[in-house]
Amino acid sequence: MRATEVVCFSADKTEVSGHASFCSAIDQYAESNSRNATLKAPRQSGVGFGRTIPAPFCHAFLMLRLTEIKLPLDHPEADLNAAILQRLAVPETELLSVAVFRRGYDARKKSAIHFVYTVDVALKNEKAVLKKLGKDRHVSVTPDMQYHFVAQAPAGLSERPVVIGLGPCGLFAGLLLAQMGFRPLILERGKAVRERTKDTWGLWRKGQLNPESNVQFGEGGAGTFSDGKLHSQIKDPGYRGRKVLTEFVEAGAPPEILYVSKPHIGTFRLVSMVEKMRAKIEALGGEIRFQSRVESLEIERDAAGQGQVRAVMLADGERIATRHVALAVGHSARDTFAMLFAQGVHIEAKPFSIGFRVEHPQMLIDRACFGDFAGHPQLGAADYKLVHHCGNGRSVYSFCMCPGGQVVAAASEPGCVVTNGMSQYSRAERNANAALVVGITPADFPGGPLAGIEFQRRWESAAFHAGGDSYAAPAQKVGDFLAGRPSTELGSVLPSYTPGIHLTDLSGCLPDYAITAIREALRAFGQQIKGFDMDDALLTGVETRTSSPIRVTRNRVYQSLNTSGLFPAGEGAGYAGGILSAAIDGIEVAEAVARAMLES
Repeated sequence: MRATEVVCFSADKTEVSGHASFCSAIDQYAESNSRNATLKAPRQSGVGFGRTIPAPFCHAFLMLRLTEIKLPLDHPEADLNAAILQRLAVPETELLSVAVFRRGYDARKKSAIHFVYTVDVALKNEKAVLKKLGKDRHVSVTPDMQYHFVAQAPAGLSERPVVIGLGPCGLFAGLLLAQMGFRPLILERGKAVRERTKDTWGLWRKGQLNPESNVQFGEGGAGTFSDGKLHSQIKDPGYRGRKVLTEFVEAGAPPEILYVSKPHIGTFRLVSMVEKMRAKIEALGGEIRFQSRVESLEIERDAAGQGQVRAVMLADGERIATRHVALAVGHSARDTFAMLFAQGVHIEAKPFSIGFRVEHPQMLIDRACFGDFAGHPQLGAADYKLVHHCGNGRSVYSFCMCPGGQVVAAASEPGCVVTNGMSQYSRAERNANAALVVGITPADFPGGPLAGIEFQRRWESAAFHAGGDSYAAPAQKVGDFLAGRPSTELGSVLPSYTPGIHLTDLSGCLPDYAITAIREALRAFGQQIKGFDMDDALLTGVETRTSSPIRVTRNRVYQSLNTSGLFPAGEGAGYAGGILSAAIDGIEVAEAVARAMLES
């Protein structure tokens, strides 16, 4: 078995070599708790002696977590056991099971790239080992990572919470509410994921945009058409991210997302996963309505301006009474933001970033990051993360890097061009791409809480015109961009963007300060990754939807500052960025909704 396939295994690979009682206890526990199995998330991925280890069982048996176990890329499976035994200074007979919690790689020294493991182990006498190694910072007690529901809906509860939006945040808010028995009603303005996929391909292949069904709107949200990255830098002391990953695996994601350091799923797998999660919500009593755009909220306000949600009003005129609304729209729901502002909901402008997509040969990135290990099957396609602080006071950084992927059309409004990046699970396409974006603040777009939307729209419209007044995207070779001349022909890097590109001068597609900053950053990045500023690398514009331009500010109980019963959530509300953080925020908001409903 190759190291990439190792998830969890016993010390001696059999249950008849001294550990049968351990296996028998697992079997007895699983049988006695089989009716609740769907509500219990495993505390770590994998199997013990060929079977799943239930989380409560693991918690009853103290387990130890070992970090910083370093092994070569091609190490035999037995080497991991040997390293564990050496670290713990125990004989093999003491080791009951091993679960890989995290596996990453260290490529800082390209001549000696190696795996770095974090593992959870069960021993015959964990307490004695922990006492012996108490001062070793790489040995600790495995934390309880099982998700614990915060509430359960009482029988006969008549009110139903409403979730607006079915992206990652709304999906998990709805799922958690359904699992707690609150029977949520989820309203999605776009279409179901497979119908939505057809509409999205209509833009990519034919240049036909459906403003209500595209990369931004529809079941699964914008994350459905992305690399499916599942890592985040947010703090997660409650291990809600583990709940997210466990639900994804149950819905069909590869089990490796539970332990690889930079998990990703890819677009095609996300489609079927979203469908399965929808079915689970419905089976638990939730209801999902597609093509149901929320036109307004019915809010009762007092003389001081404090309000209480009473209902949501749909575009077709239907009124849905509710006092608890999770607002989980994405960062492109501009009409919803305008509606909320017009109804007096507190909204603030927030920083975001704008820039271009850049494409390079994936092999160039692999060689720069991995040296002679480029192409190694255990490593896959290399990614990168870059940042440069420019002389004009701006910062430029790489965003949403997609190894072996493609640049995609992500517009949601007529007369605008927007780019994004996407990869399949294999990450096997010829180009690497990432956004190179410049940070901007509300000082760059004065005019009120919604001014950032108009700022985005201005540059998206400029890109539409620069692309030839179609949904073709304006593009320019890096060499020409640095020299300040229009591109007239492609070089060795062929564009992946569909429905096509128009070679031009990109300098009119972003503010002058952004163009200056990106030119400086490209040269600096060329010093960090050899060839990054190669003449034939291709820039495609524009990338404007890096995050929401507004924040629907909430209080410590996750409700709007001035509108009780409205729970702003996820990326559109300004509280997340990416699939994992949005899903975690959806869980936190679902918990807040559940608590509020039980208190009201």
